[in-house]
Amino acid sequence: MIAEISSQLAGNGLILRGGFAFAPGEDAPADARAVLLVGHGGPSIWPHFEAWRERQPPDLADPLDTWSREKIGEVAARFGARAVSPSDRPYLPFQQWAMRAEGLRPSPLGILMHPEFGLWHAYRGALLFEDPDAAREIGQAARPAHAPIHLCDGCDGKPCLKSCPVGAHSAAGFAYESCLAHVRSPRGAACRQGGCLDRNACPYGATYRYPAAQQVFHMRAFAG
Repeated sequence: MIAEISSQLAGNGLILRGGFAFAPGEDAPADARAVLLVGHGGPSIWPHFEAWRERQPPDLADPLDTWSREKIGEVAARFGARAVSPSDRPYLPFQQWAMRAEGLRPSPLGILMHPEFGLWHAYRGALLFEDPDAAREIGQAARPAHAPIHLCDGCDGKPCLKSCPVGAHSAAGFAYESCLAHVRSPRGAACRQGGCLDRNACPYGATYRYPAAQQVFHMRAFAG
């Protein structure tokens, strides 16, 4: 089943990002026995999303979330799962699930650091399974996909904390309001046109860096 799901997701540039079976008595979503995380590494989804977007109304709200729900929902229906999204309310613990499924840890920017993709990856949704046989297969296959190595620990100089003009990222956390005000201001043109300067300064996973159009899309969504 897992191999078949991977094959179906690949048609839209999506990949499985690990999964696990919930332990008996664990605080899991209603009736869920197991979860498979779905996302991407690098810009693999972008051509598929852009082709889909060209067929949608120009004023469609939250197009990437809509596309993700549609494509992951199609796979969920085919395999008897329930599709959920990071933007669903109430929020589900996607980052905790991701750390458990892939053995990743947060970077100083808050984005999970991946040993191959660096900061250039995302989780677009998840498949929740109630069927005991599906949960058993997922539980048997579940293991952190990567060794417990954290690239940030050995990073010299932490350029991701030194490239933002307003110092939005620091040991104190993310200064959201300062970042947003800068991106919206005339001085924030470089961020609007090229993406987050701190994120782009990270030396890891550079070959998976999102193309300019994808970074501009995300920055526009952030800036509103």
